[in-house]
Amino acid sequence: MLSECMEALNIKPDGIYVDCTAGGGGHSEEIAKRLKTGRLIAIDRDTDAIAHAGERLKKYGDRVTLVHGNFKDLKEILKQNGVCGADGILIDLGVSSYQLDEPERGFSYQNDARLDMRMDRSAPLDAWTVVNTYDEKELARIFFEYGEERYSRRIAELIVKRRAQKPIDTTHELVDIIKQAMPKKALSEKGHPAKRVFQAIRIEVNGELEGLKETLDNIYDCLNIGGTAAIITFHSLEDRMVKQYFKTMSEGCTCPKDFPVCVCGKKPKLELMRGRSATPSKEELNANSRSKSARLRAARRVL
Repeated sequence: MLSECMEALNIKPDGIYVDCTAGGGGHSEEIAKRLKTGRLIAIDRDTDAIAHAGERLKKYGDRVTLVHGNFKDLKEILKQNGVCGADGILIDLGVSSYQLDEPERGFSYQNDARLDMRMDRSAPLDAWTVVNTYDEKELARIFFEYGEERYSRRIAELIVKRRAQKPIDTTHELVDIIKQAMPKKALSEKGHPAKRVFQAIRIEVNGELEGLKETLDNIYDCLNIGGTAAIITFHSLEDRMVKQYFKTMSEGCTCPKDFPVCVCGKKPKLELMRGRSATPSKEELNANSRSKSARLRAARRVL
């Protein structure tokens, strides 16, 4: 959703912008090429992504500052880089194509690899640890809450039985267990049967929902007045969080309707942009099928 993001951010040549998920550098480059005296801070928790983006962005010189870090620490990262407020903040949630296309990272159920799924390879918790050490009740909770998997208990039960015989080491071993735990009718449904469980484990490994909550708690303070926050989500859990945050921050007076005058004094802090949200165009879906679940929400700071 490159063009939609650039439209929402409305890049000013002298502005300060933050790409919280630099990934392969695609969004970052589009921002950087629009700057003249402005500055871009490109953040990613993946050192491989930072190295890749660094090569792509080096032609823009000191217009770009690369930061290895987690966007949940956005406020501190800006402070460390001498930035008081940004004119635009972009967050593209989920797994980047850069990570999915590296089979050894263990994100994909399509490729066989050791269970990993860490966005930051230096992090202590990986998918192998979740699958092989979490108890049955906790596994079922994660699959249900983070993956909205209706067969969560059956899958967790079979995982625990199998790992008692030998550790579950690879993505395809886990996929086989998931398939065996599901009834035949579920296996014939649209979409890969392991998709929801893999999503749930990835969210747990990387603390994605907790990180998003921390970021939303701080993002308003990191924007200049008139600055825009643009966030791309890929599943309903993220999208509900972003939608509710923007809704709360864009609400004005909360006094009962029969009050003659406002006594609460509450004013909107953010203004919603692009209506409710934007989804990928047909052209993008044809060019990049991975974008089909993407949803962009944007809001501008007005107070």
